[in-house]
Amino acid sequence: MIRPPISKHRVKPVSVPLHQTLRIGLYVMRQHFSGVKHYPLVLMMEPLFRCNLTCAGCGKIDYPDSILNSRISVEEALASIDECPAPVVVMAGGEPLLHREMDQIVKGAIARKKFVYLCTNALLLEKKIDLYEPNPYFTWTVHLDGNREDHDRAVSRDGTFDQAVAAIKLAKSKGFRVNINCTLFNNADAGRMAEFFDFTQSIGVEGITLSPGYAYERAPDGEHFLNRRATKDLFRKLFSLGKGKNWAFTQSSLFLDFLAGNQTYQCTPWGNPTRNVFGWQRPCYLLGEGYAKSYKELMDETDWESYGTGKYEKCADCMVHSGYEATAVTDTLNNPLKAALVALRGPKTEGPMAPDLPLDKQRPAINNYDQLLAQNLETLQTEGRTNNLKRMS
Repeated sequence: MIRPPISKHRVKPVSVPLHQTLRIGLYVMRQHFSGVKHYPLVLMMEPLFRCNLTCAGCGKIDYPDSILNSRISVEEALASIDECPAPVVVMAGGEPLLHREMDQIVKGAIARKKFVYLCTNALLLEKKIDLYEPNPYFTWTVHLDGNREDHDRAVSRDGTFDQAVAAIKLAKSKGFRVNINCTLFNNADAGRMAEFFDFTQSIGVEGITLSPGYAYERAPDGEHFLNRRATKDLFRKLFSLGKGKNWAFTQSSLFLDFLAGNQTYQCTPWGNPTRNVFGWQRPCYLLGEGYAKSYKELMDETDWESYGTGKYEKCADCMVHSGYEATAVTDTLNNPLKAALVALRGPKTEGPMAPDLPLDKQRPAINNYDQLLAQNLETLQTEGRTNNLKRMS
């Protein structure tokens, strides 16, 4: 959250406008120094689960049509944004541009001075782009998982890379800020990814959000997720190739250092609370183990200590930014000198790694998908949403 000094020898750790850096930094410091423990950085808004792709690594599209067709209304979305004090709102999904009223949700969030990132695979961006206007509070985040071959394989459809690149160029020509969201799996090659990051600079991408793929238990492809050691090895190779290139990552220097195996962190699941068609998801964006009816209920009544690496089997290999970026931000506030040094040097890519959290006392995974699915279907039917699907889609 604190903009680091520039060094030509480091991998550039952030690409965030100065006014956004200052706003978020002041918010974090107020929360931190007021002694507030459970505060959010980013509100993850999933207004629908429906998508126009069927990515092999996705665990969010394995629902019956009655759920995939459900939508959060504009009124519900803005009420949830008002509930949650996070300064950043990420519109995710599913594919948000399939929501007919997404532009109204975005405009409402911007009117509330929230920094809005609209995540999209960009297949509908050309068709929908004129519904949006460039704004200092708005950024397109296009899903790109590598070069043409790597990305098209990851999303299970040929031609999507070229469509996404064309959409990025179109958005840039109209004056929008554009980031990319890049998820890496165990078949990622550091050399090819380095070439891809060089390419993104040539088309004007302002920022890159990096993430190791999370092992969704119901994803069609469960064989290519990274374990923790493989994640650290991959990112060390990648950051080594990036020395001196100033790739524009959107995450904090200490989170990148964590990906490279140099920090021992526990996750902060409340840092990115999630609101979707079922309610407020417990405990985090990646793991659905129940739902709260309000943001306050989520924060006050969730057993946060039951989740995290070494605590719960489903969390064992997770190193994703939605859980660990908030931890890195807290560490930055507690250890600003360490954070500044990492920002100057870049993540360490050689030598011993930091010790990892032990897994010997983690509680076993609970398979509660069918139970939660039945409860969620009943909730949607009780609220009458299933009768309004065509109107809302």
